[in-house]
Amino acid sequence: MGWRKPFKDRPIIMGILNVTPDSFYDGGQLPDREAAVRHALRMVDEGADIIDIGGESTRPYAEPTPLHEELQRVIPVIEGIRAASDVLISVDTYKASVAREALGAGASMINDISGLTYDREMATAAADRGCPVVLMHIKGTPRDMQADPCYDDVVVEIMDFFRERLDHATQHGISRENIILDPGFGFGKRVEDNLRILKELGRFKELGCPLLVGTSMKSTIGKVTDSPAFEERVEGTMASVAVALMNGADIVRVHDVKRTRKVAMFVQAVMKA
Repeated sequence: MGWRKPFKDRPIIMGILNVTPDSFYDGGQLPDREAAVRHALRMVDEGADIIDIGGESTRPYAEPTPLHEELQRVIPVIEGIRAASDVLISVDTYKASVAREALGAGASMINDISGLTYDREMATAAADRGCPVVLMHIKGTPRDMQADPCYDDVVVEIMDFFRERLDHATQHGISRENIILDPGFGFGKRVEDNLRILKELGRFKELGCPLLVGTSMKSTIGKVTDSPAFEERVEGTMASVAVALMNGADIVRVHDVKRTRKVAMFVQAVMKA
């Protein structure tokens, strides 16, 4: 797989760069382009392989961001990072217009929380550029996903969703080797659903695509470890990263790149022992 060659079968770390005023963990902490670019480059220095830039909060109950605002937030930052680094840049968006502009500005990858379901043009946008694309599972939308999520069998339902989305993506010209799957930890899931996803993550490997897992600082971590404050969720997050990597995750999406890199190094050593 072309985009994976530089990583030589080691865990891939995706650093989260939210350029929004209202993201659940770090909203408003990067007030301008320069601060965002500096933070991205710091994550690269700490070991990030991918920088995932998002200009719209997808926290529970979040309202949609207008297209022009999302573009104003992400495009200058992508341009700034690309001018200073050749790191792989991912754009976290479900809007085809944002994806196209971002790819033109220097991004190399699309991370779509909707699995290509919210914008019918997104599959074409990815296919036209031949870029990697993350297909994530979500139940509902950020505005309503945590209202009352319910599953008969969360793993089976996500597997069925992935199979349908894989067919959709390939039928629209996206190469299967460019598809990454994300089971959507925390997106329309209860605590028990999230824990089962991590425990049975290996089942998703049956689909033959790399797996991305994003547990960082989420509410399930807080509930399981009795840590309502974000600063108390670091240990739980690192534990979830270790479990995800041991159970088959290829990419982990995190806020704390420095600590995650050390966890990934240890897990890799165990896996190779």
